[in-house]
Amino acid sequence: MNRREFIGWVGVGSLASSLPVVIAACSSETKSQVTTTPPRADGFQVVGTVADLEKNGQLLNGETAAGKVLIVKYPNNTSQIIAVNPTCTHKGCVVGWNQDQSSFVCPCHGSKFASDGKVTNGPAEKPLSTYTAKVEDKEVLVKIK
Repeated sequence: MNRREFIGWVGVGSLASSLPVVIAACSSETKSQVTTTPPRADGFQVVGTVADLEKNGQLLNGETAAGKVLIVKYPNNTSQIIAVNPTCTHKGCVVGWNQDQSSFVCPCHGSKFASDGKVTNGPAEKPLSTYTAKVEDKEVLVKIK
């Protein structure tokens, strides 16, 4: 084995041995920081706390029976909350809430969705899935359909 082959094998070995560390690091960062309980008999599931919603202005929880759920305060009535599946119906990017525009905006291709999930600006053609949400005992709950 010459020096070039040896260095190549060392490089491959280094990459292969660091792969589990990279996977573990990515997995822990992408998990929701919110502890989620199973759905109750009435179909509602705790997705976070009112304190977290107040602190961050929104809650993103990826560990519900329906998958990802994004909760924000209703733009015209901050005592109400909105819950949507934040996966853009165009190409699957995660939308975010834009308070100034009172809409969900996709960072990938610019699609915009109204607070009720309906498309207001393409290229997306289908609305976001919405959920019934409420506050109960300082917890934010979403009804999983």
